[in-house]
Amino acid sequence: MNLLNQIDPDKIPKHVAIIMDGNGRWAKQKGLMRVLGHRNGVKAVKQTIDAASELGVEVLTLYAFSTENWSRPKTEVKALMNLLVSSLKDELDNFQKKNIRLQTIGQTESLPKKAQKQLREVIELTKNNTSMVLNLALSYGSREEIVNTIKNISKKVVNKQLLIEEIDEKIINNHLYTFTLPDVDFLIRTSGEKRISNFLLWQIAYAEFYFTDVLWPDFRKEDFFKAIVEYQNRERRFGKTSEQIIK
Repeated sequence: MNLLNQIDPDKIPKHVAIIMDGNGRWAKQKGLMRVLGHRNGVKAVKQTIDAASELGVEVLTLYAFSTENWSRPKTEVKALMNLLVSSLKDELDNFQKKNIRLQTIGQTESLPKKAQKQLREVIELTKNNTSMVLNLALSYGSREEIVNTIKNISKKVVNKQLLIEEIDEKIINNHLYTFTLPDVDFLIRTSGEKRISNFLLWQIAYAEFYFTDVLWPDFRKEDFFKAIVEYQNRERRFGKTSEQIIK
């Protein structure tokens, strides 16, 4: 059955976020080094970007490297950073062809200089693209983001640029890394784990969650389409009743 035929083009989530999990287990199952799991995970990234772009998703956020990932073995971290650089180089033409704009969230200043340079180049070259935003979460942690937001808002209060009474959800949103993006509509996590892992805690307040047992290196377009079909079969109420939504 063609999953594309089941997808309503008028009900595509604007912002899809994905926790790409399972690279290490995929490699272990095959008796391979973990880095080979990450390399094969790049195929899933390409397929997912193409699928999201094809459906008209406005923003695709990928949890590429968390603040906690720095505690992994140095050889694995180095391999991941090298993979980031090579993947950005390889995918630039595809970004331009599909009119995709790259941006990042997180402490990217902590990345290796080579990775920072490659990111800046691709971000600059794609800045005028308008079809879809590919948002990479790199050296990202949601609690750190929220702490940073509180500090920045507090500074404005101390400097009398902002009154405490003026602080509301909009003010907080405007100080998050994602201030230019809509809230997450749909969160996907692969590999069977059912955790949020410190990812976009504020932004997923009303997101639909989807967990699949598929390990990330095996995730393909069809898996993404399957997830979207599931999303469209749900009723998003935002605190209202079903009857209110129908009206």
